[in-house]
Amino acid sequence: MSGEMTYAAAGVDLQAAGRLKARIAEIARTARRPEVLADVGPFAGLFRLTGRRDPVLVASCDGVGTKARLAALMGAYESIGRDLVSLNVNDILTVGAEPLFFLDYI
Repeated sequence: MSGEMTYAAAGVDLQAAGRLKARIAEIARTARRPEVLADVGPFAGLFRLTGRRDPVLVASCDGVGTKARLAALMGAYESIGRDLVSLNVNDILTVGAEPLFFLDYI
C-alpha cells in the first residue's frame, strides 16, 4: 500500500464531521434533562437515577437499516433522524418504560 494513510485520503472530512457533531449537540440540548450528566461527544452517556425506587434502565439501539441506502439514492435525508429516534422510543415504550436517554449509531 503506497501513500499516506489519513482520514482525508480515505474521504473523511474531519471539519465537516466536527460541524455535524456540533449541530447534533445543539439539537440534543433542546431535549436535555437534569439527570443527563454528559453532553454529546463522549463514547458513553451518563444518566443519574434519582427519585426512583428500585430503578431499572431500559435501552434500545436500533438503526434505520436499508432506509439510509434508499435515502442516499434519492438524495433525501430529512426523515432519517426522526425515524432513528422514533424506532428506539417505540421499542422502549412497548415494555412500558419511559425513554430517558438515546443510544445512537448511523
